[in-house]
Amino acid sequence: MAKQKQPRRQKHLPQRTCVVCRQKFDKRQLTRIVNAPEAGVVLDPTGKRNGRGAYICDQLSCWDKLTQKPGILEQALKTSISANALTTIAAHKPAATISETIA
Repeated sequence: MAKQKQPRRQKHLPQRTCVVCRQKFDKRQLTRIVNAPEAGVVLDPTGKRNGRGAYICDQLSCWDKLTQKPGILEQALKTSISANALTTIAAHKPAATISETIA
């Protein structure tokens, strides 16, 4: 008897939730902000830095809300955020996407 080939399993894609809009996305589509013990609140482009992390999607409305209401990020990271750290994070705001310019 010939063995049947098993269908190839799909690769697992980790999901994370945006702290502002609460929608789930693939981890690689989000920007991670981390409260690192040695550096404070900083962006984590690798997604692997030690510390408590929070994720934000690339929608401009989420970034605007995050900078206007820093309490959202403070609650997610369980720390207070300095104005300097907030401006550094806001500087990495993504450019407008095509779908947002049409809407």
